[in-house]
Amino acid sequence: MKKVFILFSTIVTLLLFGVQCTFLENYKSKKEKEEPYILDLNGIQNRGFIRAAVDNNSTGYYIYRGRRMGYEFELLRDLAKRLDVQLHLVLVSDIEKAFDYLASGQVDVIAFNLEESEERKEKAAFSIPLGKMNTVLVGNKNTPKIQAWEDLGTDTIYVREGAIYKSQLCAMKDSLQLDYTIFPTPDHEETLIDRVADGEIKWTIADQNIAQANATYYGDLNISWKVERDGEVSWVVRKNSTKLLSALNNWLEDKQKRFIPDLYAKYFLNSKNSYFRNTSPFSSLAGNQISVYDDIIKGGAAQLGWDWRLLASLVYKESRFDTVATSYAGAKGLLQLMPVTLERFGVTNPNDPQQSLMGGVRYLRYLDKFWLGRVPETSERIKFILASYNIGHGHVEDAWKLALKFGENTQSWESVSKYLELKSDPSYYTDPIVKSGYAKGHLAVNYVEDVMSVFDSYKALVEP
Repeated sequence: MKKVFILFSTIVTLLLFGVQCTFLENYKSKKEKEEPYILDLNGIQNRGFIRAAVDNNSTGYYIYRGRRMGYEFELLRDLAKRLDVQLHLVLVSDIEKAFDYLASGQVDVIAFNLEESEERKEKAAFSIPLGKMNTVLVGNKNTPKIQAWEDLGTDTIYVREGAIYKSQLCAMKDSLQLDYTIFPTPDHEETLIDRVADGEIKWTIADQNIAQANATYYGDLNISWKVERDGEVSWVVRKNSTKLLSALNNWLEDKQKRFIPDLYAKYFLNSKNSYFRNTSPFSSLAGNQISVYDDIIKGGAAQLGWDWRLLASLVYKESRFDTVATSYAGAKGLLQLMPVTLERFGVTNPNDPQQSLMGGVRYLRYLDKFWLGRVPETSERIKFILASYNIGHGHVEDAWKLALKFGENTQSWESVSKYLELKSDPSYYTDPIVKSGYAKGHLAVNYVEDVMSVFDSYKALVEP
């Protein structure tokens, strides 16, 4: 009975959404008009970060050997640098949801390869094109080579919901009076390609660069038939973010000659690198390992009471998981301890990953005890610990005392960090309550932001 119900549901869904391209196509739910969310470039810069919607796939954004990678990720990182803000990434796989996030202010830019359409232009403002993209039909070794659209017969083509693919196929179907069925699904293009490769479905549609990247490890994909040639793709921002749009377009114009083509070659034209990034157990696309030291990192994190991915983020920031890394100041090992700290916390061989990591863990436990009474809330205290690890707890304590003197919330990292940044100002570092003197406190504040940013990425892309 259950199988009969599933079959019946599938047939009904196909009838509703697959057979008639125009059925329900023009239907739009009537919602009460809400006040538009307004935050342009000045507000973003005052806030200190830009939020970008990205997709977790083999080309957009992922973790490889602990490092954040991806075509869109590297573009966004460069854009954030140009705008002098931090980058906050929001993973969104549903295209329509990304537009909702943009409208409500949950993101400031959608960094997908989006083709313009009248419906999308009503919702958002398009940047100048990043480039041109072909759309291809994707089959497997058992599907026939397509010589003409009529060769598809009555086959079903599965497409990602919200993408431009459905309208492209509908236009072709209506103009040539064809019989194939279009089946929208929430699955991402790469998930649909997986299903094609496994023989679960016969056809899907994808941007050519995504199809080519997947073809590096699915050698029998059939991606020769182009659905659309050289469609321009762009990013989008809110329609009222005119200054952000202008800055985005200026940045794109500057990057079109070298930076964007070089990145494109890195992610789409090097099949060997693409294969390893997509199949390695140390890639969030294929496995759930950050580094070869995950087990000892998990053991150390358990002693701290931390999420192991937070400790992994700190190790990445300090040494990039290189056991023999040595800084210009003489810090060594996975957690880059100075010689005096190595000795104090019992590390005799800083190149031994177990010794080095556990020495760093003992130091972190010491810092945790130092701050526990002053900052009881764990998530806030962690930021004090990270800053202390970077610049020394004496400097952070000075900032804490300054915050206390000026009536700020001493249990809030946001409040105390302002005074840590002010420790390069003589009117603050010469204050009698300051014991450790001058410091480039802004570097420690940035350090905390960097570690927490990597941690956010690991949380999003790597299972606990």
